[in-house]
Amino acid sequence: MKRAYDPTHSPGLGAYVALIILFLYAPLAVLTVYSFNGGNLVTVWNGASLRWFEAVIANGDIQDAALNSFIIAGSATVLATLIAIPAALGLERASRRLGVALGSLFALPLLVPEIVTAVTTLVFFASIKLRLGLANLVIAHTVFCIPFAMMPIRARVRGMGETLENAARDLYAPPLAVFRRITLPLLAPAIWSGAILAFVVSLDDFVISALVGDAGTTTLPVYVYGMIRRGITPEVNAASTLMLVFSLILAGLGRSLSRRRSRR
Repeated sequence: MKRAYDPTHSPGLGAYVALIILFLYAPLAVLTVYSFNGGNLVTVWNGASLRWFEAVIANGDIQDAALNSFIIAGSATVLATLIAIPAALGLERASRRLGVALGSLFALPLLVPEIVTAVTTLVFFASIKLRLGLANLVIAHTVFCIPFAMMPIRARVRGMGETLENAARDLYAPPLAVFRRITLPLLAPAIWSGAILAFVVSLDDFVISALVGDAGTTTLPVYVYGMIRRGITPEVNAASTLMLVFSLILAGLGRSLSRRRSRR
């Protein structure tokens, strides 16, 4: 009897996967290790030390850039999530043809190269002479983060069906009560997952922030890039490591919420 093909038993698959993982994560591991370097040179180990983390925390410019990043990411996350909730509900409850068309429209920021999104946003702001400082970046990040916030919400809407909502309507519950007591609690884990994903994407964004940002609106990724252009020091490694750890914590939190939703 001929045995069914099992791709997990392909010769060399384990080594191939190990090389991919090494290629992806070895640079992050090297950066993290050298962020604890006590010397002044990036690639010359001179003993373990926390001096560069202390320098990052005491750097006023980094503090301002980090504050800008958190303000922009937090505002964009709230706005993108508020838009993503009704958008996901509308796309899944609309006709198939309309849902596919509008879904493709909402997914454009994911499909179009980010540099194109940044340039078109910059041209749009310049054409209408909109210069609102951080608000310009909030608007740009919101547009970019909407599909990221909407993906888990839309998947949850597709999976939960309309049985409970129809039962509530049969019991003469008004639309607002159905949404508040039935729909919103069912969507809550997906909403949190989408919000965390949007926050991480906005916090780590460089291209849009670099092109759309104005004087006084420097974000942390843009500031770190400026540090690299002036010359790489272990302080850059420390700042990058802190960003990496924070992003991993948020990603793990989002993953935990998704798993909890799946178990429920």
